[in-house]
Amino acid sequence: MTRLIDELNALHASYVDAINAAVANDDLATAADLAAEYDRDAILLMAEREGRQDLLPLLGLDAAGNRLAVERDTPLRRLVKRVTTLRAA
Repeated sequence: MTRLIDELNALHASYVDAINAAVANDDLATAADLAAEYDRDAILLMAEREGRQDLLPLLGLDAAGNRLAVERDTPLRRLVKRVTTLRAA
């Protein structure tokens, strides 16, 4: 079985590549969507592998799986926002 950190690193690298490709194609909406998807996928991976249901609120879900209105500020999302701001200037 692979280590969780190795899976998270591979997941991050794949999303960084996809985000960079979207930015290179001037598709900042897709880049922002990918940054949000990475957050969800990484948290789900940790929750599943570690049995950590307490991480679900980070996804904007309550214990019953209902969606909460929450948007997190993460490094990938900040990067996309900076690129968007720079491209708009």
